[in-house]
Amino acid sequence: MVAHVNTVAFQGVDVLEVDVQVQMGAGLPAFTIVGLPDKAVGESRERVRAALQALGLSLPPKRITVNLAPADLAKEGSHFDLPIALGLLAAMDVVSGDLLAQYTALGELALDGALAAVSGVLPAAIDASARDRGLICPAAQGSEAAWAGGIEILAAPDMLALVNHFKGTQLLSPPAVLPYDNARSYPDLLDIKAQESAKRALEIAAAGGHNLLLSGPPGAGKSMLAQRLPGILPPLSAAETLEVSMIHSISGTLPEGGLMTERPFRDPHHSASLAALVGGGTRAKPGEVSLSHRGVLFLDELPEFSRQTLESLRQPLESGRAVVARANHHVAYPARFQLIAAMNPCRCGHLDDPGLACSRAPRCATDYQARLSGPLLDRIDLFVDVPAVSASDLALPPPAEGSAEVAARVARARTLQVDRYAGTDALTNAEADGKLLESVATPDADGSDLLKQAAEKLKLSARGYHRVLRVARTLADLDVENSPAPETQIARHYLAEALSYRRVAPGR
Repeated sequence: MVAHVNTVAFQGVDVLEVDVQVQMGAGLPAFTIVGLPDKAVGESRERVRAALQALGLSLPPKRITVNLAPADLAKEGSHFDLPIALGLLAAMDVVSGDLLAQYTALGELALDGALAAVSGVLPAAIDASARDRGLICPAAQGSEAAWAGGIEILAAPDMLALVNHFKGTQLLSPPAVLPYDNARSYPDLLDIKAQESAKRALEIAAAGGHNLLLSGPPGAGKSMLAQRLPGILPPLSAAETLEVSMIHSISGTLPEGGLMTERPFRDPHHSASLAALVGGGTRAKPGEVSLSHRGVLFLDELPEFSRQTLESLRQPLESGRAVVARANHHVAYPARFQLIAAMNPCRCGHLDDPGLACSRAPRCATDYQARLSGPLLDRIDLFVDVPAVSASDLALPPPAEGSAEVAARVARARTLQVDRYAGTDALTNAEADGKLLESVATPDADGSDLLKQAAEKLKLSARGYHRVLRVARTLADLDVENSPAPETQIARHYLAEALSYRRVAPGR
């Protein structure tokens, strides 16, 4: 007789069904796990054995074989502990195999039989719902699984409680769905004095999902501006919340019992490796570009990142996906993020101040900025110089507008875009491409002449040309009350402002 228990394996954000088959037969006592298990799965033998002993059960002196089917799929992670233990209990007639067939199980076992949290409970619950099954998971993640809705969830603190539930002596209560926690506070734009042009660019970037590069001397407020961007972004929609939460669930960074209700803001150090930024490692985990999906990836001191790491951003910025291709892995993660970067004009940071600039100026600026390739810069929509703030600026009263006023305009512009792109894959102007962009961002007669002249004079690439149109579309959305035809034509002055944010060439 072979006992069967349903569980899952993960390939990126995709959930793959795994059948845990347990057989107890004649032969010398042994406990073997087959089906391409990794070291964590192989070590589950000892965890399962100790957990069963904590229940007062000992494995029979038989040859025990656990097969994780399909056998050609690599099995990784400690979440196979629970299905293996349940399969053994079914093979020993402690728990009914027919009851277990109605559930998908995952969880890590402690030596005393307690169930510890694992990654991927949310996508596993959604997959179980699609297969019309229930889910067995650790008690700490019951609320996370409950967001899948409409399925029976057994969130057990330990193996004993789970066995008692199946025996009918102690029923497990269904986990409660924790309410959204939207009380998070962000730094306010009221804290930043002067820098009006940079604030304007930040608002445009937030309204259209555009990439932004802030350049200026040390202490000018570049990082302060970037840290205030989440405070003016609209909250995630229901579909985006589920999409983002699945990535963080697989990564193990999901808040306990809840979902990602705020747009991610990731700010890795400039020493981050390529695998940390794009994804990879022995288990092909999502990197920063995927963890910032539908949110913001802030790269401070941009030229200090390694050249290889920066070049790896080019494909995700264009396609919205991060493909991790290794000899034993080929995984694609969503990576539709908004890049906000900051840099000094040169290594010393005081290129425009002769009294503070180093002796190598301006050659040091050319060398420093040359670390950023043209193709990478071409993928950035807005280039803004952030000048140093004088003492007289700091003495000024707080600005009239803060994050609340700017966020209201951004939300109105985002609502226009959601309605405009309904039924398409795009959610913001930054994602519009091809015929879709042409249908919503057609320059008027004067604007068309200006754009043609600028494209020739600035030598804009085709990508740069379209990015100007996207920014101009966002400018019209922010000024929709004064735009005569907000859904079709783009006026000349919107194109002129969009062109003012283009970078002519590195170092200029």
